[in-house]
Amino acid sequence: MALMAPLPASIYVNRVGRIRDINLVSRCPRTEQSFTMPHGDTATVRIDNASVQQLETCRTIGDNNLPTWMCAGDILAKQNIYGRGSTDDKGPVLAWLSALEAYQKAEVDVPVNLRFCFEGMEESGSVRFSEFAQEHKDIFTKVDAACISDNYWLTTRKPCLTYGLRDINYFTITIAQKPLRDMGLCPSIALADSNGNILIPGINGLVDDVTPDKIAQYEDIDFDMDEFRSTIGSEAAIYATAKDTLMHRWRYPSITIHGINGADPSPNQTTAIYPKVTEKFSIRTVPTMEGKTVTALMVHYLEQEFKKLSSTNTCEVKQFGESAPYWVANTEDSEFAAGRAATNRVYNTKPDLTCESGSIGVTLDIQNALGHDKSIMLLPVGRSDDGAHCPHEKLDRDNHIEERKLLGAYWWYFANE
Repeated sequence: MALMAPLPASIYVNRVGRIRDINLVSRCPRTEQSFTMPHGDTATVRIDNASVQQLETCRTIGDNNLPTWMCAGDILAKQNIYGRGSTDDKGPVLAWLSALEAYQKAEVDVPVNLRFCFEGMEESGSVRFSEFAQEHKDIFTKVDAACISDNYWLTTRKPCLTYGLRDINYFTITIAQKPLRDMGLCPSIALADSNGNILIPGINGLVDDVTPDKIAQYEDIDFDMDEFRSTIGSEAAIYATAKDTLMHRWRYPSITIHGINGADPSPNQTTAIYPKVTEKFSIRTVPTMEGKTVTALMVHYLEQEFKKLSSTNTCEVKQFGESAPYWVANTEDSEFAAGRAATNRVYNTKPDLTCESGSIGVTLDIQNALGHDKSIMLLPVGRSDDGAHCPHEKLDRDNHIEERKLLGAYWWYFANE
C-alpha cells in the first residue's frame, strides 16, 4: 500500500505500567489518534485493536508443528490473507486505513470527521482502557457515533451489522489437599443439563421472557445448520434448528469450562499426586442479568454443593479477572441506517442484524465515554470461518477488498443521512 499523505493529528498515549505475564506484542501503550475536523465540530470515532494472542496460545489450540509464519506472519495464498491478526484485528485496521487512502487518492473530501482509536491490549484484557476512556472524555465530547470492527459475519456469505454483546463472569474453583478424589466427584455438581440449560438456582429467573415479536426476529436470519457444523468441525451441535441455536447464543446465558490447572498434562505415566487443582469456567450472561447477582448465586451454589460431598479438602470459589458487561444498541438510529445503506450499495443485499455470543469489553467503555444518547455499531470485516486466534487464521481477499468499499460508503451515508 502506498504511503498516505500527511494528516494533521494529535496523539494521546496512556501508559499501562509494568504488566506481568503478558506477551511483548500486547505491551503497546494505548494510543488514540484524532484527525482535525474540517467538517465542523462533530466526528465519528473508529475503534480497533492491534494486539494478538500469544504464540503459545496459537500453537496450543492447533497443530504444534506449524511453521512460524502461520502463527506470527502474514502471507497471501489461495485468495486468502493468512497470519496472526489477519481477521482479528489487523486486517480490519488496514481496511479502514485503505478506505481513507482511497478518498485521498481520488482527491475527494472525506465526508465525516474521524477519530481513530487503536488499542494494543485487547487480547490481554484491555488493561486500563476503561480508565483511559474516563480520564480523556474530552476526546469523545463532540463525537456523534462510534464504529467497532472486532467481530465477524454470522456466515461465510452474507454481511451483517451487530447490535448486541453478552456479558461474561469468569470464575475459578480450587480444591486443595487431596484434590483428585473430589475432582472425580465434582462432575456430580451439575452446572447445566445436556441441552445447555443452567441448573444454578435463581439464574434463569434473571432472564427476560421470550415474546413472539422477539422470536420472529430470528426467523429471517441467514444461518444454515449444516454450514455451522462444518465451520465448527463437529456434528455435535446442541440444538437442532437455526432459531434455537441463535437464541442460545444471543439471548440465553451459557456456561463453559475452559480448563483445569494443576494436573499433569503430559502423556507420561505420572505417579505424582498434586496438592491443588484449579478449574476455570465462565458464564455468559444477557441483559437484565446483573453481574454481582450472578456471581453471588454461582459462588453460593458451588459452596453448598461441595459441602454435600463431606470432603476433608478445601474448596475456594472466586471470580477471576474483570467482567465485560453486556451491551445493546438501537438498530433504528442513523448509524445503523448508514450501515444498511452502505451494505446494500456494495453487496446488493440487506444485512442481517446480529448479536454476538461473546463480549467486547471496550464497547461499553466507549459507550460510557460517549454517553448513552450516542450510537455505537459493530461493523465486521471477516467471515465466520476465519478462525480468529487459531493457527490458520485468515481473511478472504474478497472481504478485504469489498469491505474497504463498504467502510467508505458507510462514511458517505452517515454524512448524508
